[in-house]
Amino acid sequence: MGKDIIYKIITSIRNVDDTNKRRVKIASTNITNNLIKILLQEGFIKDVRKNHISNKKKLLVLTLRNKTKHNKYTINFKNISRPGLQIYSNYKKIPRVLGGLGIVILSTSIGLMTDKEARRKRIGGEILCYIW
Repeated sequence: MGKDIIYKIITSIRNVDDTNKRRVKIASTNITNNLIKILLQEGFIKDVRKNHISNKKKLLVLTLRNKTKHNKYTINFKNISRPGLQIYSNYKKIPRVLGGLGIVILSTSIGLMTDKEARRKRIGGEILCYIW
């Protein structure tokens, strides 16, 4: 699986989140589409748009949540699995991030999903990253 791709996507989102820009352009693949769908459902991303440059190259334009004076919303993540070391867990031992405030993204036999979905469906898998 493309763990390097997931790491690059989340790093680019975090880097843009640190600046005053609110938009990120990411290449569109099956893995990125599934990851962005999870981040959109969990509220880490405000909006997603598809942008076609040419017939072969497709981009996703992500709009991040706005920062206000009172709410300095930032995206934090920790990469767990990497190409040289994969961490697997069954559904009973999936860790909770910040007592359930964050999410764990898992790669399962069904596809990418959050820790809550994996526990509900009773499926374990490879722990890719923590996001809070």
